[in-house]
Amino acid sequence: MKNVTITDVAKLAGVSKSTVSQYLNKRFDYMSEDTKQRIESAIKELGYQTNFIARSLKQKRTSTIGVIVANILHNFSTQIIRAIEDVCNEHDFHVIVCNADDDPEKEKKYINMLRAKQVDGIIAFPTGGNTDLYEGMIQENYPLIFVDRLIDGLQVDAFLLDNKAASKLAVQHFAQMGHKHIGIITTSLIRNVTPRVERIEGFKEALLEHSLPFNNEYAKGFNFNEIQNGFARMLSLANPPTAFLAGNDLVLMEILKFTKSKGIKIPDDFSLIGIDDVSFANIYHPPLTTIAQPAFEIGKEAAELLIKKIKSKKSPVAKTHRFEPKLIIRDSVKNLKKT
Repeated sequence: MKNVTITDVAKLAGVSKSTVSQYLNKRFDYMSEDTKQRIESAIKELGYQTNFIARSLKQKRTSTIGVIVANILHNFSTQIIRAIEDVCNEHDFHVIVCNADDDPEKEKKYINMLRAKQVDGIIAFPTGGNTDLYEGMIQENYPLIFVDRLIDGLQVDAFLLDNKAASKLAVQHFAQMGHKHIGIITTSLIRNVTPRVERIEGFKEALLEHSLPFNNEYAKGFNFNEIQNGFARMLSLANPPTAFLAGNDLVLMEILKFTKSKGIKIPDDFSLIGIDDVSFANIYHPPLTTIAQPAFEIGKEAAELLIKKIKSKKSPVAKTHRFEPKLIIRDSVKNLKKT
């Protein structure tokens, strides 16, 4: 079968090729409704499909962006991806999603692959292990956005939660409920991943603000497969915490798995708050108090800025965009003042 071309569409619709091109690129400023309807009918009748390769060569862009997430298992990551995809769909951009598993080598491979595929820009949750690659992209004015994480020394627009404020909200609530011995667990701190480090820092600052003691044994970062064992050791301390802050949704899940397997009851045996408002928080028994971050808003604003950078080819001064956390009080924190 003969490939249907833009010329065929123009001939059937009774318009010029440039008018069809304007229609395909959604430039309707000086186009009548009748003209739009004739072009749309011609496209449907002929079964015309846009030649994206030819279009990319002409426009000198692929209308595709890459998203490199650190760990796609995080509820936060999937919400960010969904928000990015929504924005890109509105702008007729395609999205390639890559999962780096917090592995710098895997991240490096995906950066090189996306650049080879000539994506117009990248949104990354950087591992911190490929500073030189990102520095090169900055130097060539390549559209780049970081989400959830910062890398010291790199001037890149970054969108992330006010992580210190998130921890402070949790500690404040624990303190108001009479808790004096409070613990925090995050995933591994080895790579100094921004949210993990900042949440620990915010935790320490909040304890000081509320005149509560800080105990090194109460603040830990574990590899994912060590979370349950690490949590068990914390519970077995001579004077264990009465309340725990789970630094992210994966930590929260591991704590809940452990409590279920051991028959431990929340909040009777210990109180719990999780950062990230997981979808099951309000239906779990008991309903879980959480710190929510506006993931969809973060993803939406990150995608909108990246597309703006791609289309304008300008490079304004990079900024760190912080978003406010929200405490959602449910029933997983025991009020010790009533006992």
